[in-house]
Amino acid sequence: ETLVYLSHLDHDDTESQMLEKLALQLNGKEWSWNRLNTLCWAIGSISLTMAEEQENRFLVTVIRDLLNLCEITRGKDNKAVIASNIMYVVGQYPRFLRQHWKFLKTVVNKLFEFMHEKFEGVQDMACDTFLKICVKCRRRFVMLQIGEAEPFLCDLLRNIQTHTNDLESLQVNTFYEAVGLMVSAEPDTARAGDYLVQLMSLPNMKWQQIMQMARQNPMSLREAEPCRKLANILGTNTSVCTSMKGTFQKQLGLIFNDVLAVYKTYSEICSGVIATDGPVAAKRSDVKLMRSVKRQALRLLETFLDKADATDLKQVGIGFVHTMLDPVLGDYSRSVPDARDAEVLSLFAVVVERFGSTVESEIGTIFDACFQSTLSMITKNYEEYPDHRIKFYSLLRAVVKHCFRAICALSPEQISLLIDSIVWAFRHTERNVADLGLNLLLELLNSIQKSEFVNVFHQKHCVQLIQEIVAAMTDTFHKPGFKLHVLILQHLFSIVADTSVLTVPIWDAGQKQYPSNEHYVRDSLTGLLSSNFPNMSQIQVQAIVAGMFDLRKDYSAFKNHLRDFLVQTKEFATENNAELYAEETAHQRENERQRLSAIPGMVKPAEMHDMNL
Repeated sequence: ETLVYLSHLDHDDTESQMLEKLALQLNGKEWSWNRLNTLCWAIGSISLTMAEEQENRFLVTVIRDLLNLCEITRGKDNKAVIASNIMYVVGQYPRFLRQHWKFLKTVVNKLFEFMHEKFEGVQDMACDTFLKICVKCRRRFVMLQIGEAEPFLCDLLRNIQTHTNDLESLQVNTFYEAVGLMVSAEPDTARAGDYLVQLMSLPNMKWQQIMQMARQNPMSLREAEPCRKLANILGTNTSVCTSMKGTFQKQLGLIFNDVLAVYKTYSEICSGVIATDGPVAAKRSDVKLMRSVKRQALRLLETFLDKADATDLKQVGIGFVHTMLDPVLGDYSRSVPDARDAEVLSLFAVVVERFGSTVESEIGTIFDACFQSTLSMITKNYEEYPDHRIKFYSLLRAVVKHCFRAICALSPEQISLLIDSIVWAFRHTERNVADLGLNLLLELLNSIQKSEFVNVFHQKHCVQLIQEIVAAMTDTFHKPGFKLHVLILQHLFSIVADTSVLTVPIWDAGQKQYPSNEHYVRDSLTGLLSSNFPNMSQIQVQAIVAGMFDLRKDYSAFKNHLRDFLVQTKEFATENNAELYAEETAHQRENERQRLSAIPGMVKPAEMHDMNL
């Protein structure tokens, strides 16, 4: 912030001081890694603070001097430091790169050189910077630039093997994601399809070689090298799918059947090994390697469904989902816990989100395969299967939000199990799991309110949920969930007090009778708080309960009332209660962010949405 303000105070002085410091690096008088890193960070941090013409002139000088410094400096480690600073600076000025094609081309070709540099960290940064530039400048690579015989992408695709032959698999994936962004910028659909074929020709050739080998000798798929290659190729496909979105459908269509066949093959092999050697075999290195291929396959399918638009999904059709049910869901339910992949849960969460009510008829199958089997894994303790926890509740949220009628079709026993699983989630010691549980409950309650099951549901679960939420809210460990606790209690008290929504008594017929549901809940809550907070007088407790109902229509007043109640308790009295004010703090931060966003240069280029990429 300070540098941005200083630059606005005097652009010329800022430029002069930085170029003087850079000259001292060039002549060796102040050469050091630390000084160069600090200077280049400062240069990068003032992007967009100058007038465009001045910034262009300044940046040309900076990059020219840094390239000269790289040429005259001896030592691989010194050159690597200079290279990393060049890459950082150019990545901070996408506006300049978009408007100066020759400079952009020079920078990208320099990045290709750095991709062959084995000094630690240089290749990673070269690939990351290439991706960063492609995010902001993708269209420039598919346009026919003045003085060029063809778009830059054409030459890149012909030489892609040369550019990537010294890269590790994750770096290759980053490179392919970047090139996928270029392809996605091609407005001509037919030409974009041709580019995609060229881009994927090398991975597809390797894929077909392994498939051919597997057809001749199915046991070859158990070998480590084919496993690694398959996982890497699937990872590359996922990276391209990430940047190309639904237009990747053409490529997925080429390998989809093979991907499912490989998935089924590895599922059968893993199941056979585990059946023979017991559940401990799921942790063997060869089984883990085969499961890594399965996970990559699941990520590819999930990425495609997540990124595709409505038109692409319509073309794919629901048959795409039906084809996956047994190979993926069936395998999940049949596997031992340690061999179940959490990616199955996230894949079907995306299936439900994207296809919505179209897959309502399949929710029973999804529940049968995933619900009880996963719940038994994650509720044994709070430590095991952390990925399954998050993805399980994400799947439940997707079903509640997009296929609520399928929830209504569950038996009372299944609904009770669902509620118990949600309660277990918001009691969780991991904040992300607890937040998922609270959000899921709030969404479920909102949907229940609008359904014909509102009476039946609240007769069974209303008081239980009020008690559980109050218990969580009054536990100092769960302070981060305060806002959601407030929203849920506000909703429940509003339902209880509204006789036009809740039209039947929610107390047991054999119990003491009450004039209304509100009187019953007031009485129940008074007893609960009196028991849990013996240091509070009966008058205090009654005032707290009365306020919960009287202020329910005003969110701010209701929230302040609950917060005042908490800080009165001895459990919260000696605590740092900043998290109870998190909503107000977040609002202040957002106001500050909006204020800063009006100052040129405060919002970094990577955080800006550019229309003309």
